[in-house]
Amino acid sequence: MGSSETRQLPLEGLKVLELGQLIAGPFATKMLGEFGADVIKIEPPGSGDPLRKWRLIEDGTSLWWHVQTRNKRSVALDLRSEEGQALVRQLACEADVVVENFRPGTLDHWGLGWSALSALNPRLIMVHISGYGQTGPYRDKPGFGVIGEAMGGLRYLTGQPDEPSVRVGVSIGDSLSALYAVIGTLLALQERQRSGLGQEIDVALYESVFAMMESLLPEYDASGEIRQPSGSALPGITPSNAYPCLGGDYVLIAGNGDSIFKRLMGVIGRDDLANDPALAHNDGRSQQADRIDAAIQAWSEQHPREEILEALDNARVPVGYPYTAADIASDPHYLAREMIQSFTRPNGKPLKVPGVLPRLSATPGRLGNGGPALGQHTEEVLDELGIDQQTRNKLRQAGIIQEVP
Repeated sequence: MGSSETRQLPLEGLKVLELGQLIAGPFATKMLGEFGADVIKIEPPGSGDPLRKWRLIEDGTSLWWHVQTRNKRSVALDLRSEEGQALVRQLACEADVVVENFRPGTLDHWGLGWSALSALNPRLIMVHISGYGQTGPYRDKPGFGVIGEAMGGLRYLTGQPDEPSVRVGVSIGDSLSALYAVIGTLLALQERQRSGLGQEIDVALYESVFAMMESLLPEYDASGEIRQPSGSALPGITPSNAYPCLGGDYVLIAGNGDSIFKRLMGVIGRDDLANDPALAHNDGRSQQADRIDAAIQAWSEQHPREEILEALDNARVPVGYPYTAADIASDPHYLAREMIQSFTRPNGKPLKVPGVLPRLSATPGRLGNGGPALGQHTEEVLDELGIDQQTRNKLRQAGIIQEVP
């Protein structure tokens, strides 16, 4: 990945204006920046993006910030002021893409909505990320990722049967929406090659989650079946579950392929199940999931985790265990594929961060540096716009911009 710094990146020359905060919008622009886009992040003077103060803080800045905001330029600018709005319109005239995740209608109120900006720059692509989308009866409701996960159907399925649902341990609704935003941006750029015109992209958090819900809707429509939470099992796909090991650990075993199932049964000494015609295919196995899980557990709980992993690896049966952050940081496969990267922070300390995805063979993405200081690039960007020093002084004195010396 390091060699990407010396070659042209696929999105080099693309200018992206980020009007948003926290997770979904900034995650999308992070990906664009990793592949060469010039991302200008607008932050409110004084406070900046709230993500700067989320999760674990060191030297006054979130460690998450150094992942979410790498390869971006920070401009501290008050979007609520007329002068700040005028500067954003200037930036939008030069931008290829605007990504925003305000509540629908907010930018229109500031004169920064699609109709205003596209009139100034017909080639502009504008990406909206919101809880419920730009239309519909819920349009004006506030929506965070966890609400989108609930409405999209994911939250109902997470957890144990007959217990309160639990959330996924990361902001998966926001991250999925960011991925759809990036896909939409790339599609719109391809269309702009043909037509010369930009367009709007409307991403809703709940829809991004709902799109991941596999056969949940057609199963309900055809049979009235409402998929239920199932803990660590995967109903209808057997065997695929978490099994206890000797010593209190767990392993995850996915033996649901027909030939894999036979090999798994051979390892655990259950040739009777391996050769049972009723269990030859997944539909038959799923009708006897409890019986199969009980047989696997009776074997697994007699062996330590490492012994199980070795035995099933040797038999070519998919097996693993729940990784912690410590497991990830020391895993040889992560390291070999350069998914654990490191950079030096302004305080001189190294920090490990996730590598760049997706992997491109000829033009891989860049790691870059950590997140910028608030307003670190305000002066630089205003220079590019041709804003004179007298005007800049007035903006600074009025609190409309913030610069870092």
